[in-house]
Amino acid sequence: MPLRPARAYRHFSGPAYTRREFIKGVPGIRVTFFDMGNPKGDFPVEMSLISQEAGQIRHNAFEAARIAANRLLEVNAGKDNYHLKLRVYPHQVLRENPMAVGAGADRISDGMQRAFGRPIGTAARVSAGQKLITVRITKEFALIAKEALRRASLKLSLPARIVVEKGQEFLQ
Repeated sequence: MPLRPARAYRHFSGPAYTRREFIKGVPGIRVTFFDMGNPKGDFPVEMSLISQEAGQIRHNAFEAARIAANRLLEVNAGKDNYHLKLRVYPHQVLRENPMAVGAGADRISDGMQRAFGRPIGTAARVSAGQKLITVRITKEFALIAKEALRRASLKLSLPARIVVEKGQEFLQ
């Protein structure tokens, strides 16, 4: 079954659904690394991608954002000149009740009778103003880091903005 659009899971209501010990068959998260580049470096510029709304970001969208940002930084700045850190973890288990369609579907499907759904993936619940991705970088590649965060924000289902926390003078 194909993936549903991100708008189906963007907003949430109700309590968190994260207790994996009670859930059978939760697929693993797609995010492979949460720290990239040089984590021990001392960098004068630091900027973050900050969520503007509360909502959920699916693990595959978060991985796409990570790949987009990391590729631009690695190609243009080199592995030793930046540190990219993902700040949220997809704990929330997403469920879907697949509805049968076609001839004879009324005899197969339960409809909404037992509509709890089966696990299809995970998502990170974020609040408004929460940091999603942080980049620390050398001053000569500060504009590249800003572009990397912009590209990462295009992959996410929630609106986000870039905030420069340290080294604002290097962005002119």
